[in-house]
Amino acid sequence: MKQSRAVLVTGAAAGIGRAVAVQLAADGDRLTLLDRDAEGLAITAKQAAATGAAQVSQHCVDVADSAAVRAAFADGREEFTGIVSAAGILEPGGLTEVTEQSWQRHFAVNTTGVLHLLQYGAPRLRDGGSIVVVSSNAARVPRTGMLAYAASKAATSALARCAGLELAARRIRCNVVEPGSTDTAMQRDLWPDADLGRRAAIDGDPAAYRVGIPLGRIGAAEDVAQVVRFLLSDAARQVTLQQVYVDGGASL
Repeated sequence: MKQSRAVLVTGAAAGIGRAVAVQLAADGDRLTLLDRDAEGLAITAKQAAATGAAQVSQHCVDVADSAAVRAAFADGREEFTGIVSAAGILEPGGLTEVTEQSWQRHFAVNTTGVLHLLQYGAPRLRDGGSIVVVSSNAARVPRTGMLAYAASKAATSALARCAGLELAARRIRCNVVEPGSTDTAMQRDLWPDADLGRRAAIDGDPAAYRVGIPLGRIGAAEDVAQVVRFLLSDAARQVTLQQVYVDGGASL
Protein backbone atom coordinates (compact mmCIF):
# COMPACT_ATOMS: atom_id res chain seq x y z
CA MET A 1 0.00 0.00 0.00
CA LYS A 2 1.36 3.43 -1.03
CA GLN A 3 2.36 5.58 1.92
CA SER A 4 0.82 9.04 1.78
CA ARG A 5 3.17 12.00 1.52
CA ALA A 6 3.01 15.28 3.40
CA VAL A 7 3.23 18.06 0.81
CA LEU A 8 3.03 21.84 1.13
CA VAL A 9 1.77 23.76 -1.94
CA THR A 10 1.84 27.53 -2.41
CA GLY A 11 -0.33 29.35 -4.93
CA ALA A 12 -2.98 26.71 -4.22
CA ALA A 13 -6.04 28.94 -4.67
CA ALA A 14 -6.16 28.64 -8.46
CA GLY A 15 -4.42 27.62 -11.65
CA ILE A 16 -1.43 25.32 -11.54
CA GLY A 17 -1.27 25.34 -7.73
CA ARG A 18 -4.86 24.12 -7.49
CA ALA A 19 -4.25 21.45 -10.14
CA VAL A 20 -1.23 20.20 -8.21
CA ALA A 21 -3.21 20.05 -4.97
CA VAL A 22 -6.06 18.11 -6.54
CA GLN A 23 -3.75 15.60 -8.23
CA LEU A 24 -1.83 14.99 -5.01
CA ALA A 25 -5.14 14.63 -3.19
CA ALA A 26 -6.06 11.84 -5.60
CA ASP A 27 -2.90 10.06 -4.40
CA GLY A 28 -4.18 10.29 -0.82
CA ASP A 29 -1.49 12.73 0.27
CA ARG A 30 -1.65 15.00 3.31
CA LEU A 31 -1.73 18.59 2.08
CA THR A 32 -0.85 21.97 3.52
CA LEU A 33 -2.14 24.68 1.18
CA LEU A 34 -0.97 28.31 1.14
CA ASP A 35 -2.30 31.31 -0.79
CA ARG A 36 -3.24 34.91 -0.10
CA ASP A 37 -6.67 34.36 -1.71
CA ALA A 38 -8.71 32.94 1.16
CA GLU A 39 -11.83 32.30 -0.91
CA GLY A 40 -9.99 30.43 -3.67
CA LEU A 41 -7.98 28.55 -1.09
CA ALA A 42 -11.14 27.29 0.60
CA ILE A 43 -12.47 26.04 -2.75
CA THR A 44 -9.24 24.15 -3.43
CA ALA A 45 -9.24 22.65 0.07
CA LYS A 46 -12.80 21.43 -0.43
CA GLN A 47 -11.93 19.89 -3.81
CA ALA A 48 -8.83 18.23 -2.39
CA ALA A 49 -10.76 16.74 0.51
CA ALA A 50 -13.44 15.42 -1.85
CA THR A 51 -10.81 13.97 -4.18
CA GLY A 52 -9.23 11.84 -1.48
CA ALA A 53 -6.61 13.81 0.42
CA ALA A 54 -5.76 12.10 3.68
CA GLN A 55 -5.70 15.50 5.38
CA VAL A 56 -5.96 19.13 4.26
CA SER A 57 -4.94 22.26 6.13
CA GLN A 58 -5.00 25.75 4.69
CA HIS A 59 -3.24 28.99 5.55
CA CYS A 60 -4.01 32.41 4.08
CA VAL A 61 -0.45 33.57 3.46
CA ASP A 62 1.27 36.02 1.13
CA VAL A 63 4.60 34.37 0.27
CA ALA A 64 6.18 37.83 0.01
CA ASP A 65 5.62 38.17 3.78
CA SER A 66 8.58 36.50 5.46
CA ALA A 67 6.99 36.33 8.92
CA ALA A 68 3.77 34.81 7.53
CA VAL A 69 5.64 32.06 5.69
CA ARG A 70 7.72 31.31 8.78
CA ALA A 71 4.56 31.09 10.87
CA ALA A 72 2.94 28.70 8.39
CA PHE A 73 5.85 26.28 8.73
CA ALA A 74 5.85 26.68 12.51
CA ASP A 75 2.19 25.62 12.66
CA GLY A 76 2.51 21.85 12.96
CA ARG A 77 5.12 19.29 13.87
CA GLU A 78 5.04 16.95 10.90
CA GLU A 79 8.00 16.85 8.55
CA PHE A 80 7.13 17.43 4.91
CA THR A 81 8.17 15.03 2.19
CA GLY A 82 7.52 17.55 -0.57
CA ILE A 83 7.24 21.30 -1.16
CA VAL A 84 5.74 22.85 -4.28
CA SER A 85 6.11 26.55 -5.04
CA ALA A 86 3.39 27.65 -7.47
CA ALA A 87 2.59 31.18 -6.27
CA GLY A 88 3.26 33.92 -8.78
CA ILE A 89 2.08 37.14 -10.41
CA LEU A 90 2.27 38.52 -13.95
CA GLU A 91 1.77 42.20 -14.79
CA PRO A 92 2.45 42.99 -18.46
CA GLY A 93 4.95 45.72 -19.23
CA GLY A 94 7.89 46.24 -21.54
CA LEU A 95 11.02 48.29 -21.07
CA THR A 96 9.28 51.65 -21.38
CA GLU A 97 6.09 50.66 -19.53
CA VAL A 98 7.24 48.72 -16.49
CA THR A 99 7.18 50.72 -13.26
CA GLU A 100 9.53 50.35 -10.35
CA GLN A 101 6.58 49.29 -8.20
CA SER A 102 5.60 46.52 -10.62
CA TRP A 103 9.22 45.38 -10.86
CA GLN A 104 9.42 45.14 -7.08
CA ARG A 105 6.09 43.29 -6.82
CA HIS A 106 7.25 40.66 -9.30
CA PHE A 107 10.45 40.01 -7.41
CA ALA A 108 8.74 40.13 -4.01
CA VAL A 109 6.31 37.35 -4.95
CA ASN A 110 7.97 35.39 -7.75
CA THR A 111 11.51 35.34 -6.37
CA THR A 112 11.75 36.47 -2.75
CA GLY A 113 8.60 34.48 -1.99
CA VAL A 114 10.40 31.35 -3.20
CA LEU A 115 13.41 32.28 -1.09
CA HIS A 116 11.17 32.47 1.99
CA LEU A 117 9.69 29.09 1.12
CA LEU A 118 13.09 27.45 0.73
CA GLN A 119 14.63 29.07 3.80
CA TYR A 120 11.81 28.18 6.17
CA GLY A 121 10.72 25.02 4.41
CA ALA A 122 14.05 23.23 4.06
CA PRO A 123 14.47 22.67 7.83
CA ARG A 124 10.98 21.11 7.91
CA LEU A 125 11.64 18.92 4.85
CA ARG A 126 12.57 15.31 5.43
CA ASP A 127 15.97 14.14 4.20
CA GLY A 128 15.41 12.57 0.80
CA GLY A 129 12.43 14.83 0.12
CA SER A 130 11.62 16.84 -3.00
CA ILE A 131 11.10 20.51 -3.88
CA VAL A 132 9.47 21.61 -7.13
CA VAL A 133 9.45 25.28 -8.11
CA VAL A 134 7.05 26.38 -10.84
CA SER A 135 8.83 29.04 -12.88
CA SER A 136 8.16 29.86 -16.57
CA ASN A 137 9.68 29.27 -19.98
CA ALA A 138 10.08 33.08 -19.98
CA ALA A 139 13.00 32.45 -17.61
CA ARG A 140 15.06 31.29 -20.58
CA VAL A 141 13.24 32.60 -23.65
CA PRO A 142 13.02 36.40 -24.09
CA ARG A 143 9.45 37.74 -24.22
CA THR A 144 8.33 41.19 -25.30
CA GLY A 145 6.07 43.07 -22.91
CA MET A 146 6.91 40.83 -19.94
CA LEU A 147 10.15 42.34 -18.69
CA ALA A 148 9.68 42.15 -14.91
CA TYR A 149 7.95 38.77 -15.06
CA ALA A 150 10.67 37.17 -17.19
CA ALA A 151 13.48 38.66 -15.11
CA SER A 152 11.93 37.50 -11.85
CA LYS A 153 11.37 33.99 -13.21
CA ALA A 154 14.95 33.76 -14.46
CA ALA A 155 16.16 34.71 -11.00
CA THR A 156 13.81 32.17 -9.45
CA SER A 157 15.03 29.32 -11.64
CA ALA A 158 18.63 30.13 -10.70
CA LEU A 159 17.71 30.45 -7.02
CA ALA A 160 16.04 27.04 -6.99
CA ARG A 161 18.96 25.27 -8.66
CA CYS A 162 21.54 26.89 -6.36
CA ALA A 163 19.48 25.95 -3.30
CA GLY A 164 19.10 22.44 -4.68
CA LEU A 165 22.85 22.09 -4.97
CA GLU A 166 23.22 22.92 -1.28
CA LEU A 167 20.35 20.63 -0.26
CA ALA A 168 21.69 17.67 -2.22
CA ALA A 169 23.84 16.75 0.78
CA ARG A 170 20.57 15.81 2.51
CA ARG A 171 19.42 13.91 -0.59
CA ILE A 172 16.75 16.55 -1.15
CA ARG A 173 15.95 16.97 -4.83
CA CYS A 174 15.10 20.44 -6.14
CA ASN A 175 13.76 20.87 -9.66
CA VAL A 176 12.19 23.64 -11.69
CA VAL A 177 9.17 23.29 -13.98
CA GLU A 178 8.88 25.97 -16.67
CA PRO A 179 5.43 26.09 -18.28
CA GLY A 180 4.55 28.02 -21.40
CA SER A 181 1.09 29.32 -22.28
CA THR A 182 -1.28 27.50 -19.94
CA ASP A 183 -5.05 27.82 -19.68
CA THR A 184 -5.26 29.64 -16.36
CA ALA A 185 -6.80 32.92 -15.26
CA MET A 186 -3.33 34.52 -15.32
CA GLN A 187 -2.92 33.57 -18.96
CA ARG A 188 -6.45 34.56 -19.98
CA ASP A 189 -6.00 37.99 -18.39
CA LEU A 190 -3.33 38.68 -21.03
CA TRP A 191 -5.85 38.22 -23.85
CA PRO A 192 -8.41 41.01 -24.43
CA ASP A 193 -9.90 38.64 -27.01
CA ALA A 194 -9.56 35.05 -25.76
CA ASP A 195 -9.98 33.41 -29.17
CA LEU A 196 -7.45 35.68 -30.88
CA GLY A 197 -5.01 35.37 -27.99
CA ARG A 198 -5.21 31.59 -28.01
CA ARG A 199 -4.75 31.46 -31.78
CA ALA A 200 -1.74 33.79 -31.68
CA ALA A 201 -0.12 31.71 -28.93
CA ILE A 202 -0.56 28.50 -30.92
CA ASP A 203 0.27 29.85 -34.39
CA GLY A 204 3.02 32.21 -33.30
CA ASP A 205 3.39 35.96 -33.53
CA PRO A 206 6.37 37.26 -35.56
CA ALA A 207 5.84 40.79 -34.26
CA ALA A 208 6.38 39.50 -30.72
CA TYR A 209 9.14 37.06 -31.76
CA ARG A 210 7.08 34.05 -30.69
CA VAL A 211 7.41 30.83 -32.67
CA GLY A 212 4.08 29.33 -31.60
CA ILE A 213 3.36 25.94 -30.05
CA PRO A 214 4.39 22.97 -32.21
CA LEU A 215 1.98 20.60 -30.45
CA GLY A 216 -0.87 22.87 -31.49
CA ARG A 217 -2.62 23.32 -28.15
CA ILE A 218 -2.56 25.57 -25.11
CA GLY A 219 -1.41 23.63 -22.07
CA ALA A 220 -3.77 22.75 -19.24
CA ALA A 221 -2.88 23.30 -15.60
CA GLU A 222 -3.18 19.54 -15.18
CA ASP A 223 -0.37 19.01 -17.74
CA VAL A 224 2.00 20.96 -15.53
CA ALA A 225 0.69 19.31 -12.37
CA GLN A 226 1.45 15.86 -13.74
CA VAL A 227 5.10 16.81 -14.23
CA VAL A 228 5.22 18.27 -10.71
CA ARG A 229 3.68 15.05 -9.38
CA PHE A 230 6.33 12.99 -11.15
CA LEU A 231 9.17 15.10 -9.76
CA LEU A 232 7.79 14.67 -6.25
CA SER A 233 7.67 10.91 -6.65
CA ASP A 234 10.26 8.19 -6.10
CA ALA A 235 10.17 7.61 -9.86
CA ALA A 236 12.28 10.80 -10.11
CA ARG A 237 14.66 9.85 -7.31
CA GLN A 238 17.75 10.51 -9.49
CA VAL A 239 16.46 13.78 -10.94
CA THR A 240 17.58 17.06 -9.43
CA LEU A 241 18.71 20.57 -10.45
CA GLN A 242 16.73 20.32 -13.70
CA GLN A 243 14.69 22.94 -15.53
CA VAL A 244 11.89 21.14 -17.33
CA TYR A 245 9.94 22.89 -20.08
CA VAL A 246 6.22 22.07 -20.18
CA ASP A 247 5.20 24.21 -23.13
CA GLY A 248 4.36 22.03 -26.12
CA GLY A 249 7.67 22.88 -27.77
CA ALA A 250 7.20 26.65 -27.70
CA SER A 251 10.72 27.15 -26.40
CA LEU A 252 12.42 25.34 -29.28
